[in-house]
Amino acid sequence: MRAITDSATMLRRQVKHIWRHPTLILTFAAVPVVFLLLFVYVFGGTMGAGIGAGRAAYVGYLVPGIMITTIMGAAQGTAISVASDMSEGIIARFKTMAIARVSVLTGHVLGAMVQTFLAIAMVGVVAALIGFRPSASVAGWLGVIGVLAVFTFAITWLAVALALVSKSVTTASNLPMPLMLLPFLGSGFVPTDSMPDVLRWFAERQPVTPVIETLRALLAGRPAGSGLLEAAVWSAGIALAGYLCARRLYNR
Repeated sequence: MRAITDSATMLRRQVKHIWRHPTLILTFAAVPVVFLLLFVYVFGGTMGAGIGAGRAAYVGYLVPGIMITTIMGAAQGTAISVASDMSEGIIARFKTMAIARVSVLTGHVLGAMVQTFLAIAMVGVVAALIGFRPSASVAGWLGVIGVLAVFTFAITWLAVALALVSKSVTTASNLPMPLMLLPFLGSGFVPTDSMPDVLRWFAERQPVTPVIETLRALLAGRPAGSGLLEAAVWSAGIALAGYLCARRLYNR
């Protein structure tokens, strides 16, 4: 119970930071929005033809990948936030207080999830303005929110671990950057069957692809199929590994 109460306190701390610095959300949403507009209006005609549809249909194909890109970009902000706390000494002060040790990192994770979902919502508004028309049912939307939540939770814990292993804020800002490439090296922007064999093999076996395919199916009103289980397993594995590494590094 104490850990829950202290985590809620740390979450309020992070929410206050979000309230005082709302431009951070705009920053997290800016790059995905640029990608969205670029791929729809510059490459959309060709990309749409490549999937057997037009530019309008390509918007629906693209949005799940852009959502995951938003999560990856927000992970960089999480790593910077945790590394800043470590370098400024506030963590050392927290360790001397009578609070649950796990609550400090949990507060960062939950606060980052709030921030990430706000950024995803902004990306969704832009997507709707340029023609995104999902046909998901109520259950489908709940599934979309659930998949986004568990994957965001997993990537955020991974970002916290990367921040704690870093020796400076600069290093922490750079370590999560390769995560931004995963949607491009998966099915985020083009079908995997259009890729060379080696790249296709990697794209179909990395964690981002089943998450994107599950979101794409749910938003289109189709059954998620086995991709949902695969996305859940990947998310659980990443979250567990990130949490265990972060806890060990933080305690050390």
